[in-house]
Amino acid sequence: MNAPAPTPQDVSDEVVRYDVRDGVATVTMNRPRYHNAQNSKMTYALDAAFRRAVDDDTVKLIVLAGAGKNFSAGHDIGTPERDAHLSFARAHLWYDHVGKPGGELQYAREQEVYLGMCRRWRDIPKPTIARVQGACIAGGLMLAWVCDLIVASEDAYFIDPTLKMGIPGVEYFAHAYELNPRIAKEFLFLGEPMTAQRALQLGMVNRVVPRAQLTAEVDAMAARIAQQPRLALALAKQSINHVEDLQGKRAAMDAAFGWHHFAHAHNQLTTGHNLGGVDAKAMAASNKKNLQ
Repeated sequence: MNAPAPTPQDVSDEVVRYDVRDGVATVTMNRPRYHNAQNSKMTYALDAAFRRAVDDDTVKLIVLAGAGKNFSAGHDIGTPERDAHLSFARAHLWYDHVGKPGGELQYAREQEVYLGMCRRWRDIPKPTIARVQGACIAGGLMLAWVCDLIVASEDAYFIDPTLKMGIPGVEYFAHAYELNPRIAKEFLFLGEPMTAQRALQLGMVNRVVPRAQLTAEVDAMAARIAQQPRLALALAKQSINHVEDLQGKRAAMDAAFGWHHFAHAHNQLTTGHNLGGVDAKAMAASNKKNLQ
C-alpha cells in the first residue's frame, strides 16, 4: 500500500520556511544538514510555498533561498530521508509513479517533480530572485535557473556533474539558454565548478557580492522591484519568457528530457542502476576533488 499523500500544510513548515515582509515572500529551503538536497517532501513544499505567494495579493516578489552553508546540493540521491518511493498529492496531471514498471516509474516521477514543477515555477507571474550561496549543484541549478534574477555570494559556485552518471544534464535542461552554447558544452563536458565571478561575466548571474552582504543586496533589489505595478511586472516577465520559448527553449527541453531518460534506461540495462552506479558519496567526493 502506498503511503498517505501529505498535504502541502504537512510538508511546508518542516523543510521549507515561508516569510512575508513588505510585499516580498522569502521561500527558504530548510535541510541544511543535507545541504538542501531536494527530496520529494521538499519539492512539494516548495510548490506549496510558491502557490501561497502567488495567491497572496500583498506579495509582489518572491525570493528563493537556502538555509545554511549551501544553496542546494541538488537532488536527494542518498540521504536517510530520500523518499522517491513515496506517493504525494501531485501537482500535475501525470499519474502516480509509485508501483510502475521499468523506466515508467522514473519517467512519470520526473515529469512531475523535476521538469513539470520547474517549468511552472519559471512561469510564476511574479518576479523571482534566487539568493545563492556556496554550492549550487545539478538540481540546485534548476532551482536557480527558474528564477528571473540570480544574486550570488562571492563563494558561490555552479556545477552540473551529471555526465559522471552517464546522463546528459539535469532534467530542466536550460544550459544553452543560461550560457553560450560553447560554454554550455564546456560546463557539461568537464563537469567543473563555475565560480560566481565567471557566471557573472557570462551572464548567468546578475550580481555577485560578499556573503555577508548577500541578504541585504537581495532585499534592496526586491524592495525596488516591489514598487513596480504588479501587472506590468507580470507582463514584462511573460514577454521575455515568450521570447525564450520562440527560440525553442521548451522544445529543446522536451528533447533533452527524452535523452535523459534514455540514459537512465541504458544505465539500468548495463549497470543495474539508473545512475550508473554513482551514489551520493561518490558524487560528493568528486565534487570536493573538483574544488581543490
